[in-house]
Amino acid sequence: MAHTAMSGSGSTAGDGSPLQTAVWRLRSRGCWTDAAALLEPHAGAPATPAAALQRASLLVERCLFTERGWAEAEDALRTAEAVAREDDERGAAACERGQLAYASTVLGARDRADEARAALGRAAALLSPTAAARPLLDFRRGLVAEHISDSPQSALAAYRRAHAGATANGETLLLSFTWRHLAGLALREGELADARHGFAESLRIREELGYLVGTAPALAALADAEPEPEATRLRAEAARLFRLLDGVPTWLAAQLPPMTPTTAV
Repeated sequence: MAHTAMSGSGSTAGDGSPLQTAVWRLRSRGCWTDAAALLEPHAGAPATPAAALQRASLLVERCLFTERGWAEAEDALRTAEAVAREDDERGAAACERGQLAYASTVLGARDRADEARAALGRAAALLSPTAAARPLLDFRRGLVAEHISDSPQSALAAYRRAHAGATANGETLLLSFTWRHLAGLALREGELADARHGFAESLRIREELGYLVGTAPALAALADAEPEPEATRLRAEAARLFRLLDGVPTWLAAQLPPMTPTTAV
């Protein structure tokens, strides 16, 4: 699994309410089940579309990082789709369905490539040009273009649109993902300076936000663009965080060095 193949994204602490702050703290540490549980009273029947969508998004992201929980994410998505009332809400739910199908495909759980493309296409048709979810949709269409369709030029255009939209909307966490994936494409082209800059920006943002679960992948990505001995240091730090989080994200394991036994003194 290439380090640039995976991404969740979305917002951070939302409206700054105690609930949203608590959800972000749990999510940023990889506790998606607990974060979703906080939203459950607001996402059941009668559900608010925003809470149902956020709960589904958390459970989709859990699948992406842990390769588990597919059925629960599907159930949450069906609820979000059922309670959506407006086109932007339906489009945002379709965007999450496309992300779940993408994750299933690239992680090898089940080939749902056609469903991913169809759902993201439906989201594009439903979301207004100024919808809050539009930059995230652009980013996810870039993921599909790069990692399912093997079309880096289409991916580049989509990532650039997402990057511009995230910048305009102040979506800092999404910027950490667009920086990282633009850097990944630069690395593929041998543009080391651009790659190093993009990976470093992604890491900086995640550290500033306290997005711990996304910090190890950012360290590993930057290591691919750095010379030795810095690359080895970055991978060792990524491995430390990876094990601190009990092996999440699962797909990062193959890119990290094994633990070196230490002697107690």
